Amino acid sequence: MIQPVSPPQDLPAAGRRAPAAIAGVAAAAVLAGALALWAHYGTAVFFEMIVSGLEACF
Repeated sequence: MIQPVSPPQDLPAAGRRAPAAIAGVAAAAVLAGALALWAHYGTAVFFEMIVSGLEACF
C-alpha cells in the first residue's frame, strides 16, 4: 500500500463550506439567468424555448 508523503491535514471550517458556497452561487446565477430570459422573452416564448431545448436533447 502506498503511504502518503505528508500527514493528512484538517481543512479549516471555511474550506469545508467552500463547495456548498460555490454550488449556491452557481444555482443563484442559473436562477437569475432564467428570470432574465423570462422577463425578456415573456412566458410563452420562454417555455417554448425550454421545451425545444429539451426535445433537442432527447
